[in-house]
Amino acid sequence: MRILFLSAFLILSSSAFSQTIKFKISGIEDTTLNLVRYFGKNLYYADTADIKNGVIEFDGSKQKPGMFALFLPGEQLLEFVYNDEEIFIESTTKHPTSNAKVKKSVENKIFLNYVSFIGKERGGINLLVKERDTLDKDSQRFKALVKMIKDKNLGVIDYQKKLIKTNPDLLISKIIHMSMDIDIPETPVDEKGEPLDPNFRFTYYQANYFNNVDFKDDRLVNTPIFHTKLQNYFDKTMVQHWDTVAKYAVLLCDQLPANSDMLQYTVPWITNHYQTSKIMGMDKVFVTMGQRYYCEKNAQGESKAHWMPEDKLEKLCEQVEKKKNLVMGIVPANISLPDTTDKNWRDFYSLESEYTVLYFWDPECGHCKKITPKLQTLYSKKFRERNIEIFAVGKAVGDDFEKWKAFIKKHNLEFINVAMTDNLYREAKKDPRQFVPRYTTMEALNYQTTYDIFMTPKLFLLDKDKKIIGKGLNISQLEEFLDRLQGVPDAEKLFPKKDQPKDEEIH
Repeated sequence: MRILFLSAFLILSSSAFSQTIKFKISGIEDTTLNLVRYFGKNLYYADTADIKNGVIEFDGSKQKPGMFALFLPGEQLLEFVYNDEEIFIESTTKHPTSNAKVKKSVENKIFLNYVSFIGKERGGINLLVKERDTLDKDSQRFKALVKMIKDKNLGVIDYQKKLIKTNPDLLISKIIHMSMDIDIPETPVDEKGEPLDPNFRFTYYQANYFNNVDFKDDRLVNTPIFHTKLQNYFDKTMVQHWDTVAKYAVLLCDQLPANSDMLQYTVPWITNHYQTSKIMGMDKVFVTMGQRYYCEKNAQGESKAHWMPEDKLEKLCEQVEKKKNLVMGIVPANISLPDTTDKNWRDFYSLESEYTVLYFWDPECGHCKKITPKLQTLYSKKFRERNIEIFAVGKAVGDDFEKWKAFIKKHNLEFINVAMTDNLYREAKKDPRQFVPRYTTMEALNYQTTYDIFMTPKLFLLDKDKKIIGKGLNISQLEEFLDRLQGVPDAEKLFPKKDQPKDEEIH
């Protein structure tokens, strides 16, 4: 179980009243126990106290309202809701939540009754589903079970709505309301009874997805329910395309109050989620979030990311600055460097190819030694005749210059090969004005920084306008992608996906 320290989030309550959080646990020896609290999906240490003769107390005035748990031996959690009220709960070390008896706390009497109800209903529904899945869909029993499952689910919804209506001012009511799906109206139809918009239900669901969440109530972010709602929205209600995700991320975050816990949780989660995404191009979401919510400053020079220390903010913005010109749809900086003659300058902007593979490699890199010859195979047997060019930028400073040329000769690399040659490196170091702007640019001379080359191999796929349309593709993905782009998806594959070695990934 992952529990983190809460020091970054813990703020003392301004309440003048000391609300006690008290437990009586049977069957436990005197020891030290931790109070933990949710911030999104994670649990953080909130407080520590000693339990004596089965009784333990915490000072509630130190805590912000939300969902908490008493962390018991054996990694057992007694979960409860805290909302600035006095709490007294009795329980056991085994099944502490289901065995809990609330002696004082309106919120938790309702919460634990709700947990018990949902547990029983879920168990019953699961049994019905298990039986249903073994039956023929045309059988009467199957149809009867479908109706029973539907009725039980409607019963749960009815229970939830009545609880919320009866207790409108309680935190638990807001938590339950947040967990519920929105009600979707019937699809509008024309005079013939045909849907006016076949996608109406989905469009309405997506547009009104957060209707049951009060963005002005920071207490709600202190529950795992908010995180589940947030992740489901981004992972399951929209096309996983960088521009689509970035659009909805901004629409959501712009609704959140400044300096709120809602903003503090939502912005970093979206930013981190897409910074580490395995889906090609999602770093554009990271860049969008970084520019808008971290690096953009107001008139007072303050970032919206009020929670982030200045040193970490500076590092994040450095990453954003590096990546912003390398995201999908951007035309990256041109590279003009000499070829193996060390005299002829070549650049990729001047290429009239339908697609250009911009490839960075190192003759001493193990992965490059395996991948680069495969690029030559693709080039000679497929790409060249289909007007796909490869513009390869090698590492050729010092001893690597001769190794670079030798590798090209050994493997008969026929595509364009350029490099920051050893001679160019030494001369440019003395005075780059010998070459800039006559032959090249400072961005090209510093291509490792310009293209964020922290490891090789690295690959970008460009369209005829030299916009980035692919990146980080391995050999089989590159071949398949270009076959699809050129309208021959069923063309024989030289490097089938099933044969792609796991140790030949490209950055």
